[in-house]
Amino acid sequence: MDGFVTAPQRAYSSTPPAGQGVSRRVAISADRFRSANPRRLDDFSRPNGYHPVTRPIAQPRQTPGERPMAQLPPRPPQEQSTSLLHMTLPGGSLEADKRLRKKGKHQKPLTKWGKVRKWSLRSGIVVAALVLLLGGFLFTKGFFKINKVFKGGGSAAALQDNVKPSLLKGEGDGRINILLLGRGGDGHDGPDLTDTLLVASIDPVNKTANMVSIPRDLWVNPGTGYTKINAVFANAKYKAQAANPKDDAAAEKAGITAIEDTVTSVLGVPIHYYGMVDFHAFQQAVDTVGGVDINIPASAAVKDYMYNEETHRPYTLDVQAGNQHFDGLRALMFTRTRHTSARGDFDRTERQRLFISALSQKVLSAGTYTNPVKVSQLMSAFGDHISTDFSVTDSLRLAQIVKNVGANNIKSLGLADPPNNYVRTDNINGLSVVVPTAGVGDYSAIQNYIRNTMKDPYLAKENAAISVLNGTTVPGLAGATGDKLKSYGYNVVNVATAPSSDYQTTMIIDMSNGKKPFTKNYLEKRMGVKATTQVPDPNLPTTGADFVVILGQDASTNSEN
Repeated sequence: MDGFVTAPQRAYSSTPPAGQGVSRRVAISADRFRSANPRRLDDFSRPNGYHPVTRPIAQPRQTPGERPMAQLPPRPPQEQSTSLLHMTLPGGSLEADKRLRKKGKHQKPLTKWGKVRKWSLRSGIVVAALVLLLGGFLFTKGFFKINKVFKGGGSAAALQDNVKPSLLKGEGDGRINILLLGRGGDGHDGPDLTDTLLVASIDPVNKTANMVSIPRDLWVNPGTGYTKINAVFANAKYKAQAANPKDDAAAEKAGITAIEDTVTSVLGVPIHYYGMVDFHAFQQAVDTVGGVDINIPASAAVKDYMYNEETHRPYTLDVQAGNQHFDGLRALMFTRTRHTSARGDFDRTERQRLFISALSQKVLSAGTYTNPVKVSQLMSAFGDHISTDFSVTDSLRLAQIVKNVGANNIKSLGLADPPNNYVRTDNINGLSVVVPTAGVGDYSAIQNYIRNTMKDPYLAKENAAISVLNGTTVPGLAGATGDKLKSYGYNVVNVATAPSSDYQTTMIIDMSNGKKPFTKNYLEKRMGVKATTQVPDPNLPTTGADFVVILGQDASTNSEN
């Protein structure tokens, strides 16, 4: 329609005619609202919009014997011309009529308290409207930003409240392992080089956490030849982009898959989720939570003259031992510098673990997850500068778990921190690299250290006694299998030879009668057979064991997994 059809103004007389007493309301017929042309709703030749209509003021007539009603006060000049819409709004003339509809009832003037209540009500309505508008804005903004950041795709059974053994794929799956990656991002040299590689491992059962750093110069082979580990993501991503230049998402996924597989091969633990942040997001996140305060130990004190790529100006980093406050820029420089000691990158990874632990505590203690403004600010800061395969639900569940992990329950692990010297520097083809102390490509000592330090909580809780028996003629098979099980945190109490050496298939005998379900589940998946409670040979040494593993001819292959 062309617009709202305006109504004629209600007419009242402020002074009644002589001898007629108090003026009364005039009944207005609905016909007065209709157009003179019965085939038209209104005059559509007029401009669009609202059009006030002014009518001559009619003198009311009083029927003899009719009971008079209260006289309305004169209407202000600004209300002498109005529309039906305005007449029905609060304070309009039609609403005033409603208040005086009961005959013989006079309107009482508002008291001072009544006026206060009236304005309080109006103010409350305004505030409520603002809250709804703000909430709707934040929800809409947060919804799109959050779904842009939290794409989903990762999975950790340990996030559930009541974990069933069948849901755990293998040893270490009882924890929540998150690969944290830091890259420079657009505008920096080597924007896709992941110079920060750190695995955060949360134990939801015992409410503890571990953080282990991986040296950026670690010499690895992701299946395409040896390279520094910080280039694995970039190389895989660029290779995928060359094959399909239009699919950026597929290229990013290829890079993530490559670096996750490589980290798993080095540390020997599964990776359930990843999070990648560039310099911009890291700096903005620190500023959003109001900065971070840290009691810096003497080993983490540092002074360095650096260059700020954002401002293209020199930056002096001077962090002394003791209580220090970090804004976003200072935090970024503190976690990036590595030309400060003979240990170089090893000291840098120590500072990174120190800062990330403090930042996570600040985020959770500040109530960021329950503050929609902070969430919106964080999502805005992250935007295209962070990627993760967490879902929103998984993220919120993880926040609940981590809130119960105190700062004293977060342990920092370094592969070159004495006495755990599992890596060393080396020079290969003119490149300064980091290699395992045991030799290039030999991660067995690293894996044993990590798996036993970040032990599966369900395996540790049951602490089942395992007896490993060699039922074949392959020498050393029981010893090698026992060492492998120990590296995963199993409590191997006996390694020996079975009374018979003609076992073709490996057997698992559950001597606990189902009282150790998680250990049973892990052994079954590792050995590829179902456990039984039947002892095949009365001469088998079973005393003191919760599980007896008899290795068959098929075990020579399974022991290498």
